[in-house]
Amino acid sequence: MNLPREIFKAYDIRGIVGKTLTPEVVHAVGRALGTRALERGRDTFAIGRDGRLSGPELLAALADGLRAAGANVTDLGMVATPMTYFAAKHLGTGCSVMVTGSHNPPDYNGLKMVVDDTTLSGDDIQDLRSAIEAGRLLTGSGTYSQQDIGSAYIQRIIGDVKLSRTLRIAVDCGNGVAGAYAPTLYRKMGCNVVELFCDVDGTFPNHHPDPSQPKNLIDLVQRLTRGDCELGLAFDGDGDRLGVVTRAGHVIYPDRQLMLFAADLLSRQPGATIIYDVKSTRNLKPWIARHGGKPLLWKTGHSLIKNKMKETQAALAGEMSGHTFFGERWYGFDDGLYAGARLLEILSRDKDPSAVLEALPDAVSTPELNIQCAEGEPHALVQKIAQTETFPGATEVIRIDGLRVEYPDGFGLARASNTTPVVVLRFEANDAVALARIQNEFRKVLARAKPGVPLPF
Repeated sequence: MNLPREIFKAYDIRGIVGKTLTPEVVHAVGRALGTRALERGRDTFAIGRDGRLSGPELLAALADGLRAAGANVTDLGMVATPMTYFAAKHLGTGCSVMVTGSHNPPDYNGLKMVVDDTTLSGDDIQDLRSAIEAGRLLTGSGTYSQQDIGSAYIQRIIGDVKLSRTLRIAVDCGNGVAGAYAPTLYRKMGCNVVELFCDVDGTFPNHHPDPSQPKNLIDLVQRLTRGDCELGLAFDGDGDRLGVVTRAGHVIYPDRQLMLFAADLLSRQPGATIIYDVKSTRNLKPWIARHGGKPLLWKTGHSLIKNKMKETQAALAGEMSGHTFFGERWYGFDDGLYAGARLLEILSRDKDPSAVLEALPDAVSTPELNIQCAEGEPHALVQKIAQTETFPGATEVIRIDGLRVEYPDGFGLARASNTTPVVVLRFEANDAVALARIQNEFRKVLARAKPGVPLPF
């Protein structure tokens, strides 16, 4: 069996279906996961898949692999990624696997894995590969059952998150799996819901389900500007990330969403630690401190953030990409549908939700920008810059995840993505002149590190 090393990413497994990610590979990974769980005293996995066309075949291979190690399988069917995390808590399995390609192109798929209440990342994922290659795998015959977790998941949310009044919202699921659950959830919470692309279709015929890219929010923006909805919510392909659009069509990026969540949470838990990732706005640190919290900058990556939350007992965390993690009133995992519910709860207290969102501190900034690279090249390119370049005028160079270069009036970021072969860039500044200056510094650095590279800015 060909076991491509490049599919074992920093915080999940992800590859091209039929090429680097085959049923045979997924079966082997399932057996390694089952082995790892059984060695830690766990014997049952909750598993699910998103709406991709390759999902049923890969989910079956995963189930067979887990059972071949002696682990039991509870098959949730087609669900959002956070619903597998919920099932691990609700059913008490402590272990879950989601077959999902998240926001990658339709020909990708992958695995997001939890074993013994820990989301696997880094060395833990490499250990799975090593176990497969060395044949360190248990043999057994686990059981198989099916369970619908959808109603329990929705009931758990609507039993706790309450609206102060009815809201009329537009929901764009981009034909991802969130479409099977989000409209139902928000209607049961008391919203009037206008649906955009909520039928699940793994070919993603309308736009790609990635709300971090403004081009994927165009349909939602156009719907909002008609004026009969108060707010727009958008989700990625597997439902663990949230995008937000105001009535005027303004995108409220997730780092600004986190400000609203932080202020709300800190009103109940003063002194709580709140984590944000290296792509997030500089405005978060003073905002969190001013509201009585402890700000903590950390690496990008859903499993890395979750593990840091456990380590620091943080009450809330968020990433610029749209993952938000609630430790208060929830379980500490990233969940776009739940984040949407908490956002609606806060905004329903005000007569003009869009005005509340648009009043949050802002800066001149770019969305995430990507430099396309060959597989394996991004980390080498960022490492080369880190070793050879200096940044005159910078007040600090933060190296916990790529290079975040802080200036008195802004920052620039270059980091290697752990999900796709790109270098991720982001820029923020106090004004357009400062933004242009910082971008120019990075333009020169990137040109030296990779002459002729086409830049997205």
